[in-house]
Amino acid sequence: MSTFHAVVWMDHSDAHVLMFDREHVESQRVHSRSHHKHQGKSGDHAAFFGDVAKALAGTHEVLLTGPGLARNQFRDWCASHQPAVAKTVVDSLPADHPTDAQLVAMARQFFRKFDNMAADPSMA
Repeated sequence: MSTFHAVVWMDHSDAHVLMFDREHVESQRVHSRSHHKHQGKSGDHAAFFGDVAKALAGTHEVLLTGPGLARNQFRDWCASHQPAVAKTVVDSLPADHPTDAQLVAMARQFFRKFDNMAADPSMA
């Protein structure tokens, strides 16, 4: 499924990737290979972040969310290792543990401003 937007909720052990367009939502879970929530080796984080980046293939704009620092560490990792993905990340917002429906609703609201700008020729 080729989608325009994605929202990623992540912590150091799991990422929930929701890609969506106007009519569809596709969900994918990515789990860290590390058994230690905050003390994984850097290679474990690189593999986890690489798997999350791979899940975002085909999206144009990505909103990162989550309760801690993992979302910002992922953004920084992408800047160094996956520049194409890094270019798609438009923001990183704190979020506790919303449901899938709440995540998609929050992301649709967030991306509405981008969609409005893209539809407005004066914003080009």
